[in-house]
Amino acid sequence: MSGLIGKKIGMTSLFDENGKNIPCTVIEVGPCVVTQVRTAAVDGYDALQLGFDDKAEKRTDKAAQGHFKKANTAPKKKVVEFQNFDKEYQLGETITVDIFREGEFVDISGTSKGKGFQGVVKRHGFAGVGQATHGQHNRLRAPGSIGAASYPARVFKGMRMAGRMGGDKVKVQNLRVLKVITDKNLLVVKGCVPGHKNAYVIVQK
Repeated sequence: MSGLIGKKIGMTSLFDENGKNIPCTVIEVGPCVVTQVRTAAVDGYDALQLGFDDKAEKRTDKAAQGHFKKANTAPKKKVVEFQNFDKEYQLGETITVDIFREGEFVDISGTSKGKGFQGVVKRHGFAGVGQATHGQHNRLRAPGSIGAASYPARVFKGMRMAGRMGGDKVKVQNLRVLKVITDKNLLVVKGCVPGHKNAYVIVQK
């Protein structure tokens, strides 16, 4: 899928023509520089490697510096490959947010907010006991028995227990593009997008 790399700015809301308030996310998308052109003859497949968000040269190793110099651009913090663009692009060309159109649907992937070590109520939606009756003491949000005894003498994989939550790769599909603000490289999409403010996201169409 073709697309661009972006950065989540935050959330706001817009009113549609019927006066309905629509929650939406603002993303700074591009400009992205073509840092490598992959071809079927050389690499076995066709794709474009895009770079986004400048990075200081002193924080970039020599191999990466040489890679970006071939494209005549500054080192980039985020590099991702995309396929199936509508037109051909050359090494060093810049692709901007205007490849998207208002009203079309996009898929956005990113890393969800990390929430640390959480219990079963927050992590898996357990309801808890609800009432502290019949001598119930200090067990209101506990997971209860996990069913394991001398057999199987282990905990089955995937058992819903307390543990680290968030920080996973998440893709949200079919978000409608509400606005494309080309002069500021902004894309406004309906609904929410994974990640914290200023987190990198990948927008595909």
